[in-house]
Amino acid sequence: MLRAFRGTLLERQLISNRQNSHAKIMAKCFSSDGRPTRFKAVVFDMGGVVLPSPFQMFRDFEKSVGLKSGALAKIIVSEGSQGPWGQLEEGKLTLSQFSQLFSKTISKEVGNEVDVSPLINWMSYNNVDAFPEMVEAVQCVRAYGLKTALLTNNWFLDEKKMKTLLPVDTSLFDVVVESCVLGHRKPGPMMYSKCLQELKVSGDQVVFLDDIGINLKAAQEFGITTIKVNTASQAVSELSQVLGVPLDSPAPGTIPIPPRLKLDEERLENYLKSLGMVDTAKPLVRVFEHGQSNPTYFVSYAGRRLVLRKKPPGKLLPSAHAVDREFRVMSAMAKGGVPVPNMVAMCEDESILGTPFYLMDYIKGRVFKDTSLREVAFEQRRPIVMNMIKTLAKIHAVDIDGVGLSGYGKKGNRGYMARNLHRWVAQYEASKTREIPSMTQLIDWLSKRLPQEERIAVVHGDFRLDNLLYHPDTAEVLAAIDWELSTIGDPFSDLATCSVAYYLPQDSPLFAGLKGQDLAALGIPTPEELVQEYCRLSNLPGIDNWDFYLAYCFFRTAAILQGVYKRAVSGQSSSSDGEIVGQFAESMADIGWEIASKSSLKPTNPGPQPSNTSAGTSQQQQQQQRSFSTLSSPSRLRTHQPIMTALNIRSSTTSASSSSEQAGQMAVSLHGLSPRVQDLHSRVKKFIQEHVLPLEQVKVQRLSQPGVNRWQILPELEEAKARAKSEGLWNLFLPLESDPEAKYGAGLTNLEYAFLCEEMGKSIIASEVASSDATNIESSIRREGDHYIINGHKWWTSGALDPRCKICIFMGKTDTGAAKHRQQSMILVPMDTPGITIVRPLTVFGYDDAPEGHGEVIFENVRVPVSNILLGEGRGFEIAQGRLGPGRIHHCMRLIGSAERALELMIDRTMNRVAFGKPLAAQGSIQQDVARSRIEIEQCRLLVLKAAHMMDLYGNKVAAQEIAMIKIAAPNMAQKVIDRAIQAHGGGGLDQAFPLATHFAWARILRLADGPDEVHLQSLARSMYAKAKNAKI
Repeated sequence: MLRAFRGTLLERQLISNRQNSHAKIMAKCFSSDGRPTRFKAVVFDMGGVVLPSPFQMFRDFEKSVGLKSGALAKIIVSEGSQGPWGQLEEGKLTLSQFSQLFSKTISKEVGNEVDVSPLINWMSYNNVDAFPEMVEAVQCVRAYGLKTALLTNNWFLDEKKMKTLLPVDTSLFDVVVESCVLGHRKPGPMMYSKCLQELKVSGDQVVFLDDIGINLKAAQEFGITTIKVNTASQAVSELSQVLGVPLDSPAPGTIPIPPRLKLDEERLENYLKSLGMVDTAKPLVRVFEHGQSNPTYFVSYAGRRLVLRKKPPGKLLPSAHAVDREFRVMSAMAKGGVPVPNMVAMCEDESILGTPFYLMDYIKGRVFKDTSLREVAFEQRRPIVMNMIKTLAKIHAVDIDGVGLSGYGKKGNRGYMARNLHRWVAQYEASKTREIPSMTQLIDWLSKRLPQEERIAVVHGDFRLDNLLYHPDTAEVLAAIDWELSTIGDPFSDLATCSVAYYLPQDSPLFAGLKGQDLAALGIPTPEELVQEYCRLSNLPGIDNWDFYLAYCFFRTAAILQGVYKRAVSGQSSSSDGEIVGQFAESMADIGWEIASKSSLKPTNPGPQPSNTSAGTSQQQQQQQRSFSTLSSPSRLRTHQPIMTALNIRSSTTSASSSSEQAGQMAVSLHGLSPRVQDLHSRVKKFIQEHVLPLEQVKVQRLSQPGVNRWQILPELEEAKARAKSEGLWNLFLPLESDPEAKYGAGLTNLEYAFLCEEMGKSIIASEVASSDATNIESSIRREGDHYIINGHKWWTSGALDPRCKICIFMGKTDTGAAKHRQQSMILVPMDTPGITIVRPLTVFGYDDAPEGHGEVIFENVRVPVSNILLGEGRGFEIAQGRLGPGRIHHCMRLIGSAERALELMIDRTMNRVAFGKPLAAQGSIQQDVARSRIEIEQCRLLVLKAAHMMDLYGNKVAAQEIAMIKIAAPNMAQKVIDRAIQAHGGGGLDQAFPLATHFAWARILRLADGPDEVHLQSLARSMYAKAKNAKI
């Protein structure tokens, strides 16, 4: 469920409907302009108000070093602004300087040397979340039209004093005032004065929340109304009373439904009534704010609080977002005594809400993201962890057949781990951007130690502390959540998953780990105790091959993170965190290999590893150490095949390859490709020569006939397409990353496809595409019930006049208020939909490209079903970027093919054309043109192949310079070579009897398509200047 409930509080018990009382309160507290009376702003402190207070951490630290409880706070207060803490908050000290001074202060107090690094680590607030109810209150305050501000004593996190401590979503606040930036701290008057100045309000128009009395007293001097924060819920309740408006959300972590996620609430209400729920008031529906792969809603109706989860709209992979599977497994788990939410109903009828959905009861509880459990009392920590293991044992004890899950996954006492290992090895290989030695060693170690016997149980698939809901006050587990990865398999994999935190450092970007922490001082059981408790509850003597499962967990996580990284650097992920988290893949592999290398577990299968990983044999390693890969066998030399077939490429442009290790071999000729791709290339070349090139003159002659319908499709061309499909020469452009199992295409890398594309470029019968800056799109896509309403004026729509064109892929903005690259969406629009008008056909250098043709098109109030959206709202830029790099490889290698054909025609023409008594080929200027053309084609080909290779290894972002270079170089090179060929042909070069004029036109077009040369030249120059500047620094 990808954190479907994470960060929210769910409530099981039935409650009375509050919509009417909510409305009455709202009516009372608003003035005529719709704003709560008197107050204009609310100011929040950070630590202890929006975030957990540091005092619990202080108590843990005090206990660990032998200080009396409360000693740290006394030291900080007594020293004031002159002490290390005060100077840190005023920006006069960095964290490292503070650490040295504060260590001396504490050491003096204790009487021996004290290491304050645990305190410093916590002071970065890693993996600490804001109180959901406080975030909800801030959102509600803003919704009522009041301003919000964050007024915090904080510090700089870096030595250059550039980055400050702000582990909150600052977009929630209109004003942020930081002590370290201002140079003054609370309770000093400058902080309050600055805040009021930035808010442009007077003190009597402000409410201030803080957890420290002295700060509140100082605020009162400005006439500010204050609230002392003891707990988040208490503070929100008091703030609600002061403002006279309700701030307690019916479900913390939910927000009003944005337009893109709107439901047909009338149909929902009718469905709820069909389940026996009846109420005079309408349903109250909100949406959970963060992280759902499946849209998740809160529904309050007829005295019940429910959670509704539905499949997203649009085209999805067959097995993706299977809400019916989630409903099935949780319903079954309830029968087996496992704590899960009460499942209410599953609805497969798409006519109700557009996609299938299910309902379950809403449960109130706590979710713990901090594995050290510092936010709870010491005496609760051990029971919380042990109850996690108790819940896991309950899951694994469920009678699979007895609860109706017989067909939920493959059964058998072996094979589950082997299947999963094979799957993740394949995933890793497909997304690999560099060699990770520890990953290669780990794959080999795991493959040789696969379990010979496996227990069979329902496997949760992602069982961790933060996938459990605990009672608000006790250590009882109320529900296990996030069942998206559940199946039938080896239960020890779940146990290993929930043990991962013990091996992660505190600063892990995944979640704060427990490695290096004093578990006894924290009150947290050891990993050995977890395994012992699980075995006791499961009546097992022990787990002999426990190291295998632990190492496997880190291998799987590394493979997942490598995929995240590859998507991020390829420009296929909208998440700005993708590169940061993805780069942690190597660290995870290192941890897994450390576990494996220290293990005494003996091999069970000493055979070869189940992968095609590139760092396998010593022979391969030797080849990687050479600058060139040479094939010097006698048979190779006798057939005069090229000696150099591949280059070992190192990248100097990416941190991913900053070491001396080589990134991998780049094929520079056909013989450097695999036998499969060589065969495919041979078949493509033969097909083009036999079935495509002859159609060029057929098309020219057919369209030049008087009175002919130029927009009628050539039947010969359709026959050629059918033949290509039957011979498996179809969808060759689909990249391996998007189609790893080659179900829809040939499973080619960008580099492999480049060689084929060159052959395709030799023909003028092919479709080309133009593109623009996707962020400049102004057309609109507006959700209205179960439909989208589309409006826009598209100046250029490729293929719009083609009589076969039945579907248009329309790009427009669904949310102009979203982040810049999340505003756009793509949607399928049938061309016969009312409201579509083709204004006129467009020509390119006089070519109308009949019968394909392009047009200027207007879309006016065009209605299409919500299911036509591609991937979901806000994914348009991501889709466009995903095809951008490969698209340019396509264009550039086609241009090289065009240039090759032009050179061939030029050579043939000049050998057979006589002028001044001798063949043109004997002329010195012609020979120079041929020589220059050959040099320029070879240079450009190598550059394009390098770009393709870089994209395969590192992704589109890292290869950005190379992509910009080929976008400049290839069209200009092709123009020069084709122009020389035209010159050699004389007047014939301008006529359709030869393909040169068409090839020349397309080369010129591609100096504008996907951005003009000037843009790419500027981008390339800037990156070079930036690189030079960084080098000097």
